Amino acid sequence: MASVCDPQYAPAGDVSGALMVIDSRLKSIYDGATEVDPEQRQLVEQFTASLGPRGAHDLLDGACTIIYMFMTWLRMAYEDHDKDVMEYVVPSLVASMRMMPKSIRPEAIPTMAGLVVSAGMGLSPSLWRKQYGKWTKEEMNPLEATAFLLAEHINRLTDDREFATRLISNALSNVEGA
Repeated sequence: MASVCDPQYAPAGDVSGALMVIDSRLKSIYDGATEVDPEQRQLVEQFTASLGPRGAHDLLDGACTIIYMFMTWLRMAYEDHDKDVMEYVVPSLVASMRMMPKSIRPEAIPTMAGLVVSAGMGLSPSLWRKQYGKWTKEEMNPLEATAFLLAEHINRLTDDREFATRLISNALSNVEGA
Protein backbone atom coordinates (compact mmCIF):
# COMPACT_ATOMS: atom_id res chain seq x y z
CA MET A 1 0.00 0.00 0.00
CA ALA A 2 1.35 3.41 -0.97
CA SER A 3 1.95 6.00 1.73
CA VAL A 4 -0.04 9.24 1.81
CA CYS A 5 3.41 10.87 1.71
CA ASP A 6 4.40 9.11 -1.51
CA PRO A 7 6.11 11.64 -3.81
CA GLN A 8 3.78 10.71 -6.66
CA TYR A 9 1.01 12.58 -4.81
CA ALA A 10 3.09 15.68 -4.10
CA PRO A 11 3.12 18.84 -6.17
CA ALA A 12 6.58 19.64 -7.54
CA GLY A 13 6.08 23.36 -6.99
CA ASP A 14 8.34 26.10 -8.28
CA VAL A 15 11.61 24.19 -8.39
CA SER A 16 13.28 26.79 -10.62
CA GLY A 17 12.47 29.64 -8.24
CA ALA A 18 13.61 27.67 -5.19
CA LEU A 19 16.80 26.68 -6.99
CA MET A 20 17.49 30.33 -7.80
CA VAL A 21 17.27 31.24 -4.09
CA ILE A 22 19.51 28.33 -3.05
CA ASP A 23 22.06 28.96 -5.79
CA SER A 24 22.21 32.65 -4.91
CA ARG A 25 22.89 31.80 -1.27
CA LEU A 26 25.57 29.24 -2.22
CA LYS A 27 27.36 31.74 -4.46
CA SER A 28 27.36 34.44 -1.81
CA ILE A 29 28.79 32.07 0.80
CA TYR A 30 31.42 30.79 -1.62
CA ASP A 31 32.32 34.41 -2.37
CA GLY A 32 33.07 34.88 1.33
CA ALA A 33 29.90 36.59 2.50
CA THR A 34 29.12 35.11 5.90
CA GLU A 35 26.28 37.51 6.65
CA VAL A 36 23.20 37.83 4.49
CA ASP A 37 23.62 40.86 2.30
CA PRO A 38 20.73 43.21 3.14
CA GLU A 39 20.28 44.08 -0.53
CA GLN A 40 20.17 40.39 -1.50
CA ARG A 41 17.71 39.65 1.33
CA GLN A 42 15.52 42.52 0.15
CA LEU A 43 15.58 41.20 -3.43
CA VAL A 44 14.60 37.72 -2.25
CA GLU A 45 11.81 39.18 -0.10
CA GLN A 46 10.56 41.29 -3.04
CA PHE A 47 10.68 38.24 -5.29
CA THR A 48 8.74 36.16 -2.78
CA ALA A 49 6.19 38.94 -2.18
CA SER A 50 5.66 39.32 -5.93
CA LEU A 51 4.63 35.68 -6.13
CA GLY A 52 1.47 36.13 -4.11
CA PRO A 53 0.11 33.44 -1.79
CA ARG A 54 -0.16 30.72 -4.47
CA GLY A 55 3.31 31.45 -5.82
CA ALA A 56 4.82 31.45 -2.33
CA HIS A 57 3.20 28.07 -1.68
CA ASP A 58 4.64 26.81 -4.97
CA LEU A 59 8.08 28.06 -3.90
CA LEU A 60 7.75 26.08 -0.65
CA ASP A 61 6.79 22.95 -2.58
CA GLY A 62 9.72 23.59 -4.92
CA ALA A 63 12.13 23.76 -1.98
CA CYS A 64 10.71 20.49 -0.64
CA THR A 65 11.11 18.89 -4.07
CA ILE A 66 14.74 19.99 -4.12
CA ILE A 67 15.29 18.60 -0.62
CA TYR A 68 13.77 15.31 -1.79
CA MET A 69 16.02 15.23 -4.87
CA PHE A 70 19.12 16.08 -2.84
CA MET A 71 18.36 13.37 -0.29
CA THR A 72 17.65 10.83 -3.04
CA TRP A 73 21.04 11.60 -4.60
CA LEU A 74 22.77 11.49 -1.21
CA ARG A 75 21.10 8.19 -0.30
CA MET A 76 22.30 6.59 -3.53
CA ALA A 77 25.80 8.05 -3.12
CA TYR A 78 26.15 6.78 0.45
CA GLU A 79 24.64 3.38 -0.40
CA ASP A 80 27.28 2.99 -3.13
CA HIS A 81 29.81 3.07 -0.28
CA ASP A 82 27.73 0.83 2.03
CA LYS A 83 26.94 3.78 4.29
CA ASP A 84 23.68 4.99 5.76
CA VAL A 85 22.64 8.44 4.53
CA MET A 86 20.89 9.21 7.82
CA GLU A 87 24.07 8.57 9.80
CA TYR A 88 26.14 10.90 7.64
CA VAL A 89 23.70 13.66 6.78
CA VAL A 90 21.27 14.24 9.63
CA PRO A 91 23.76 14.76 12.52
CA SER A 92 25.86 17.24 10.54
CA LEU A 93 22.73 19.06 9.36
CA VAL A 94 21.43 19.38 12.93
CA ALA A 95 24.86 20.48 14.21
CA SER A 96 25.11 23.12 11.48
CA MET A 97 21.65 24.44 12.25
CA ARG A 98 22.46 24.65 15.94
CA MET A 99 25.34 26.97 15.03
CA MET A 100 22.89 29.35 13.30
CA PRO A 101 20.81 30.67 16.23
CA LYS A 102 20.14 34.04 14.56
CA SER A 103 18.50 32.39 11.54
CA ILE A 104 17.15 29.16 12.97
CA ARG A 105 15.20 28.93 16.18
CA PRO A 106 15.96 25.74 18.13
CA GLU A 107 12.34 24.58 17.96
CA ALA A 108 12.48 24.47 14.14
CA ILE A 109 15.43 22.07 14.04
CA PRO A 110 13.45 18.88 14.84
CA THR A 111 10.98 19.71 12.07
CA MET A 112 13.77 20.22 9.54
CA ALA A 113 15.49 17.01 10.69
CA GLY A 114 12.18 15.17 10.26
CA LEU A 115 11.77 16.70 6.82
CA VAL A 116 15.22 15.43 5.79
CA VAL A 117 14.61 11.99 7.28
CA SER A 118 11.29 11.72 5.43
CA ALA A 119 13.00 12.64 2.16
CA GLY A 120 15.82 10.18 2.88
CA MET A 121 13.23 7.45 3.33
CA GLY A 122 11.67 8.21 -0.04
CA LEU A 123 8.72 10.23 1.25
CA SER A 124 7.62 13.64 0.06
CA PRO A 125 8.88 16.30 2.48
CA SER A 126 5.96 18.63 1.67
CA LEU A 127 3.34 15.92 2.27
CA TRP A 128 5.17 14.80 5.42
CA ARG A 129 5.11 18.38 6.75
CA LYS A 130 1.49 18.88 5.74
CA GLN A 131 0.45 16.23 8.28
CA TYR A 132 1.43 18.66 11.04
CA GLY A 133 -0.34 21.74 9.76
CA LYS A 134 0.56 24.70 7.63
CA TRP A 135 4.05 26.10 7.29
CA THR A 136 4.81 28.90 9.70
CA LYS A 137 6.72 32.10 9.03
CA GLU A 138 9.32 30.93 11.55
CA GLU A 139 10.03 27.85 9.40
CA MET A 140 10.95 29.76 6.24
CA ASN A 141 14.60 30.47 7.13
CA PRO A 142 15.15 26.94 8.46
CA LEU A 143 13.65 25.46 5.28
CA GLU A 144 15.93 27.59 3.11
CA ALA A 145 18.89 26.67 5.32
CA THR A 146 18.03 22.97 5.06
CA ALA A 147 18.08 23.06 1.26
CA PHE A 148 21.26 25.16 1.31
CA LEU A 149 23.04 22.84 3.76
CA LEU A 150 22.13 19.75 1.72
CA ALA A 151 23.40 21.44 -1.45
CA GLU A 152 26.62 22.39 0.29
CA HIS A 153 27.00 18.81 1.59
CA ILE A 154 26.68 17.49 -1.96
CA ASN A 155 29.12 20.07 -3.27
CA ARG A 156 31.69 19.07 -0.64
CA LEU A 157 31.24 15.37 -1.41
CA THR A 158 31.79 15.95 -5.11
CA ASP A 159 34.44 18.65 -4.63
CA ASP A 160 32.45 20.79 -7.07
CA ARG A 161 30.83 24.04 -5.91
CA GLU A 162 28.17 23.87 -8.61
CA PHE A 163 27.33 20.16 -8.58
CA ALA A 164 24.12 20.40 -6.52
CA THR A 165 22.74 23.24 -8.64
CA ARG A 166 23.67 21.39 -11.83
CA LEU A 167 22.01 18.22 -10.49
CA ILE A 168 18.67 20.00 -10.18
CA SER A 169 19.10 22.04 -13.38
CA ASN A 170 19.82 18.89 -15.37
CA ALA A 171 16.79 17.17 -13.89
CA LEU A 172 14.63 20.17 -14.83
CA SER A 173 16.04 20.14 -18.36
CA ASN A 174 15.27 16.44 -18.71
CA VAL A 175 11.67 16.95 -17.54
CA GLU A 176 11.12 19.93 -19.83
CA GLY A 177 12.63 18.02 -22.78
CA ALA A 178 10.39 15.00 -22.24
